[in-house]
Amino acid sequence: MKYISAILIALLSFGTVWAQEGYKGKFEQLGTTLPTPNEYRNASGAPGYKYWQQQADYDIQVELDDDKQSVTGSEKITYYNNSPEPLTYLWLQLDQNMRAQDSNTPITEQSSVKDSLPARVFQKYVMYENDFEGGFKIKSVTDDKKQDLKYIINKTMMKIALPQTLNPGENFSFHIDWSYNINDRMQDGGRSGYEHFPEDDNYLYTIAQFYPRMVRYDDVNGWQNKQFLGNGEFTLSFGDFKVAITVPDDHIVASTGELQNAKEVLTAEQNKRLAQAKTEFEKPVLIVTEVEARENEKTKATGKKTWIFKADRVRDFAFASSRKFIWDAMAVKINDKQPMAMSFYPKEGNPLWEKESTLAVKNTLVGYSNRSFDYPYPVAISVHAASIGMEYPMICFNFGRPEPDGSYTDSKKWGMIAVIIHEVGHNFFPMIVNSDERQWTWMDEGLNTFLENLTAEEFYPDMPLKFGTPQTIVTYMGGDKEFIRPIMTNSEQIMQFGYNAYGKPSAALYTLRNTIMGPELFDVAFKEYAQRWKFKSPTPADFFRTMEDASAVDLDWFWKGWFYTTDHVDLTVDNVKWYKMEPEEATVEKNVKAKKGSLNKEEASAEASTDAKQWPDTYEPLTVTDTDPRFYGEFMNRQNDDAIRKQYEGKNIYEVSFKNEGGLVMPLIVVFNYADGSSETRKIPAEIWRKNENTATKVFALDKEVVSISLDPDNQTADVDLADNVFPRAEDSSKFDQFKNKNTRE
Repeated sequence: MKYISAILIALLSFGTVWAQEGYKGKFEQLGTTLPTPNEYRNASGAPGYKYWQQQADYDIQVELDDDKQSVTGSEKITYYNNSPEPLTYLWLQLDQNMRAQDSNTPITEQSSVKDSLPARVFQKYVMYENDFEGGFKIKSVTDDKKQDLKYIINKTMMKIALPQTLNPGENFSFHIDWSYNINDRMQDGGRSGYEHFPEDDNYLYTIAQFYPRMVRYDDVNGWQNKQFLGNGEFTLSFGDFKVAITVPDDHIVASTGELQNAKEVLTAEQNKRLAQAKTEFEKPVLIVTEVEARENEKTKATGKKTWIFKADRVRDFAFASSRKFIWDAMAVKINDKQPMAMSFYPKEGNPLWEKESTLAVKNTLVGYSNRSFDYPYPVAISVHAASIGMEYPMICFNFGRPEPDGSYTDSKKWGMIAVIIHEVGHNFFPMIVNSDERQWTWMDEGLNTFLENLTAEEFYPDMPLKFGTPQTIVTYMGGDKEFIRPIMTNSEQIMQFGYNAYGKPSAALYTLRNTIMGPELFDVAFKEYAQRWKFKSPTPADFFRTMEDASAVDLDWFWKGWFYTTDHVDLTVDNVKWYKMEPEEATVEKNVKAKKGSLNKEEASAEASTDAKQWPDTYEPLTVTDTDPRFYGEFMNRQNDDAIRKQYEGKNIYEVSFKNEGGLVMPLIVVFNYADGSSETRKIPAEIWRKNENTATKVFALDKEVVSISLDPDNQTADVDLADNVFPRAEDSSKFDQFKNKNTRE
C-alpha cells in the first residue's frame, strides 16, 4: 500500500463522522435476524432446488339446514406426504371450535368493568359469556376401510394417529363426519355465519371454515401448531376440491370453484344468460334478476337441490346460499384467459351493487394481474353481506348496504368499492401466494392493502384519500409506543390490529415504491416475488430477499426500521448556512483564518449559534485557496484551481443540517424555494444517515437564491411533524397550530 500522509487522510475523511451517541446499527445488515438460506429457500429469496409442499385433496358432501341454521357434512381427505420426513400422525384445524363453550378465545381476553354498560355488551365483552352452542360435533373419523382412527381434539386442533407410518411420496385417505350450528354473524360477529332478514323472514348464509381442514406442514415450522384465537387467520396447503352442497330448492349458491351441474340447478333461461355472460366483456349480465329474487323470497320451498362445484389447486373452500340472491356476471379479458367476474346480492344491496360490484371485481382482476401474475382461476365472486369483509379462493363476502330507500352516500359507495377490491385482491395474496396468515398477518393484509390502493388509483382516481398511505398513518406512527408493536409481531400479539397489519405495512411499501426505489424498479421486483411464490408458501425473509435480489437495492435498513422497530419518521431541517464564493488566491494559512459563513451576519463567526432558525439577509464569503502539493499530494494538484473556482463562481452555496428526531431513517426530499417564485426538489437517499443516524449535513451549490427550504412537504415518508420540516420556521407557531397542522394530514 502506498504511503498516504496524515493530512491527506484528514482531507479524505472530511465530512465523515467517526463517532456518535445513540448508535443503533440502523444500516447494519439483517444478517442472522433472517433464517439461514438452505436447499428449500435460497439466499436470493427464491424457492430452493429441493423446495417441497404438502397437498390435501377433499371430496365433501355438505347440507345446509335453513330451519335450524346448521351444517352437516361428510368428507374424504387424501393427504400427500411430499416432505422428506416420515409422518406418524396428522393435524387438522377445527376453526369452528373457537365458538365452542370451552374455547380459549374468551378466556384469554382481558376485560374490565365500567360504570354503565348495555346488558348485551356486559355479557359479551366484559364477562365474555355466550349461550351459543358453537363448535364442531365430530361424529366419526375412519380410514378407507371404515375402521375407526384414534384422534384427540385440543381446542381448535385435532390430531389423528395414523395406522402406519406415512413415508415420503405416499398418500393416505380418511373420512370425517361432522356438524355444527351456524352463528348469527350480525349479533356474534365472525368471518362467516348468517344474516336474518325479518321483513321477509329469510336468511343469507356466508359459510366458511365449515369443514375440518388439514394443518400445514412445511420446512419452516413442521406442523403449524398455533391455536385459532380469532385474529390470526389460516395456514393451509393447496389441493383439489369436489364439493356437493345441498340447500333448499329455491336457494341460489355462490361458491369457490366452477359449477358442474348448471343445467340441473338453473332454469333454461338462467343457463342461457350464464352462457351470454361468458362472452360479455363490457357490462354484467343478470343471470338471476331482482324480480326473480323477490319471487324466490316468497316461495319457501320444501324440496332440496344439490349444487356441485370443482376447484383445483386451491387452499380453501367457501360458499354462500340464499333464496334472496340476485346474480350477475361478465367475462374479463386477461391475456389468454377469460375468467368470470360475478356478484351475488339481495335486493337490499341495490341499486349500488348492480351498478358497481362486478365492475369492481373486473378492475381488481385486471389491476392485480398486471402487477403480479395472470389470474388463474375460472371465477371471482363478490357476495353482499352486511358485516365485515372476508376472503376465500374465488369468493369473498363484502359490506356496503344502501339505505332502505336505495339511497347511498359517496362514502358508502367508495367504502364498498374499496372492500371489494381488497377482498377480491386476496385471491392473489394469500390465496395463491400462500403466506402464513396465522403467524404473519401483514404478509397478506399489508401487501394487499398496498395493491388495493394502487388499483384504486388506476381505476378510481376520484376515490378519496385511502387508508394505508403515508399520510394516513401519521398519528399512529407518532403515538404512545406502549400501544404499538413492530410489524414483525405474531398476529395474536398485535396491538392496533388495523394499523399494524394493514396500514403501516401498506404505507411502508407505498414509500418504498414511490420515494425510495421508484415505481419502475419496485414493480419489477414485486412482480418477481409474486411469480416466484405463486402456488407456493413464502416467509417474510423470502419477500425481503427477493425485493433486494430483483432490484440490486440493499434494503436491510428499510426492513429493520419499518418492520422490526416501532420508530417513527420525524426528520427536521435544523440549520442552514449561506455562502458565496469569492475569487481569491490564498495560502493555507489564509484559509484557516477566513471568516466562515452563517445565516445571520451578526453571528457570522465560527462560533455562530446552531440554534438560529432565521433566514439570512445576506450571504457570507467563501474563500477557496490554491491547492498546496506540500500538504495534499501531487495527484491532488493536477486540476486547475482557477477552473474550479470559475465553476462555482457566483453560485449560492447552502450548508443544510438535518436531524433525525424519530429514529426511523428515510431519504431526504429537499425542496428549495427560490426568490423568483420557482422551486426545485433534490432527493437524497437514506444512506446519507449511514455514518450518523442522528444528524446529517449536506452542501448544495445552486444558481438561484433560496428564500426557504421545505423537507418532504407532501409527506411521502409519514413524517409525524411537518412544522420542523420548514426553514425558516413559521413565526409564532403555537402548540395548537402545530397540533392542527399535524392532524389535518390524517
